[in-house]
Amino acid sequence: MPAEVATHCPYCALQCGMTLRITKPQAADGQEKVEVAPRDFPTNRGGLCQKGWTAAELLDHPDRLRTPLIHGEPATWDEAYAFITGKIQQIQREHGRDAVAVFGGGGLTNEKAYALGKFARVALRTKNIDYNGRFCMSSAAAAGMRAFGVDRGLPFPLADIGRAKTLLLVGANVAETMPPFARYLTEQRDLPGATQIVIDPRATPTARNATLHLQPTPGTDLALANGLLHIAITEGLIDKEYLQERTTGFDDIRKLVAEYWPARVERLTGVPIADLERAARALSDGPAIILTARGAEQHAKGVDTVTAFINLALALGLPGRPGSGYGCLTGQGNGQGGREHGQKADQLPGYRKIDDPAAREHVAAVWGVDPADLPGPGRSAYELLDSLGEDVQALLVFGSNPVVSAPNAVHVEKRLRNLDLLVVCDFVRSETAQLADVVLPTAQWAEEDGTMTNLEGRVLRRKALREPPPGIGTDLAVLAELADRLGPGTDAVRANGGLPTSARFDSDPRAVFEELRRASAGGLADYAGVTWERVDAEDGVFWPCPAVDRAGTPRLFEERFAHPDGRARLIAVEHRPAVEEPDADYPLYLTTGRLLAQYQSGAQTRRIEPLTRVAGSAFVELHPDLAARLDISPDQLVRVTSRRGEMTAPARLTESIRPDTVFAPFHFAGRQRVNSLTSDALDPISRMPEFKVCAVKVEPVPARSGDRREDGGPARSSESAGPA
Repeated sequence: MPAEVATHCPYCALQCGMTLRITKPQAADGQEKVEVAPRDFPTNRGGLCQKGWTAAELLDHPDRLRTPLIHGEPATWDEAYAFITGKIQQIQREHGRDAVAVFGGGGLTNEKAYALGKFARVALRTKNIDYNGRFCMSSAAAAGMRAFGVDRGLPFPLADIGRAKTLLLVGANVAETMPPFARYLTEQRDLPGATQIVIDPRATPTARNATLHLQPTPGTDLALANGLLHIAITEGLIDKEYLQERTTGFDDIRKLVAEYWPARVERLTGVPIADLERAARALSDGPAIILTARGAEQHAKGVDTVTAFINLALALGLPGRPGSGYGCLTGQGNGQGGREHGQKADQLPGYRKIDDPAAREHVAAVWGVDPADLPGPGRSAYELLDSLGEDVQALLVFGSNPVVSAPNAVHVEKRLRNLDLLVVCDFVRSETAQLADVVLPTAQWAEEDGTMTNLEGRVLRRKALREPPPGIGTDLAVLAELADRLGPGTDAVRANGGLPTSARFDSDPRAVFEELRRASAGGLADYAGVTWERVDAEDGVFWPCPAVDRAGTPRLFEERFAHPDGRARLIAVEHRPAVEEPDADYPLYLTTGRLLAQYQSGAQTRRIEPLTRVAGSAFVELHPDLAARLDISPDQLVRVTSRRGEMTAPARLTESIRPDTVFAPFHFAGRQRVNSLTSDALDPISRMPEFKVCAVKVEPVPARSGDRREDGGPARSSESAGPA
């Protein structure tokens, strides 16, 4: 193995370039150390956040799993595989193939995501596979598909952001979630006459640096978008020529948004008319970009909310022009690639639909199986978790921690406990792994090769610096071994004595990627022309790239959209209230989000001491006026309760939040798990849960003699943690 590799950060979808080096042993234990250095890559331009700088500290962490566990006790790999396959075969005999399910993750490499989808449909022959990206990108993805005919988070390179005279960020706090991204915000703000607008119920660090902060009532972003379009139409700011030549559906939009006059939108959202008008006029003044993130998308109307902002972008003539357009900010490291190659319940590789006969025929030919033997669409992520212990009796989890990350988590945890078999493949014993019958230790990001696809649709190479520790395999090796032990996946193949070569499972990531290229060929997310060598030579390759002799596609929609007629669709969408509005029993809104020094469910970052020093526990953020009404003091322990559960954490008083709203980060477990409260109401199209708004009550927890805060001391603000 090399002593140094150029690779990418294991965390968010910015996928910052970094260099890893093995340094000579200095400590008394004589262990090799891994050193991280930033790399001048196009996305991060030499920057890293705190998480990236400390990423290598998890590689040899004391909590790292070194052997398989069966019911919490060490076991051999052979014992673990025999236990798993025996239980799966028994469950499928007694309950049918679909009684076994697979749950993946948006942090898995493209090769793993592809292999996981193939494993479910060929080895298990189950329809039930989905992944935690359903909780992240699904609403924006669905909106992009119906408007543009394709879903790529950013249909333009990141560099375009610095060329936009106006930038609108909706429900995005990139100063904390993607700190190196902030340099693009600075670059954009420094343009002559530039305007930067942030829509967020909280005055986040991103909002505080903006030119204009619109602070709506939680759950009213859709009304706000329709109101901005109303102003653009009535003031003659729209691009009529663009609408006529490149879109359909504007007449219906014009009629609908006529009902969203500024005074009505001010009443619905709480945003002053003057600010609405200022924002609409700025967006029409030169190149402009509209970006949405989870704040707008994690709602039971998330698809319609994103659609409303796409309507605004199309009416202004933005998509397909340099320095202009609509995009969504992907969250997880491979949130883009993870949703393209078969982890989703309704999907086959290349972003093909699993119920499309042509798609089934193409992929089945690559896999060497009969198209008729491929299962149909399965359940979405939350619906799958909700069926555990009833229709589904066994679950295999790769790269996810739903005990912390799923909505209505008290209920989900109960469902997981009801399973006949829970298998978790991970490198630490996460909260979900603690419930598992079998835990399989796996290699980490610096110990295996593979590809990732960042938020721009740029395919990148993640490279191994070292081998995994002895006795630890890779996810691909686990899938290959399980598939081999489970036997052939179809009756026709069984008659021939085994899986054909093309239907076998390879543990070599390069071989898996070569198969992925063939499977994706001709699909919306076409990787046929992407090779590892090109990725290395070109600083990544943008999909679609249908042939090795053709360039990738950094900017989509310059000439046409992906619908058969080449036109984008404007779709009329009405505002509707949140599924659960405050009432006398639960009088406040709760919204959730991220911290700079933590990531996702925290299974990784809560184990890294420099990060826990900065943000080692949850907190409840509330306005001083609300705190005074409730007789709550700074740092006092408070209980937040919804109709589904409760959490306790210290209070943090700040004027940056609305007086009718409280906020808590979602990275923490146990009594500090905010997803014990969140709603499992689902968007009818994307099946995204309504994470971002539910009704709660807040009350102080009476202090007992000698009590201190739950974590033993005050939590520091994530934005006051020093350099990012």
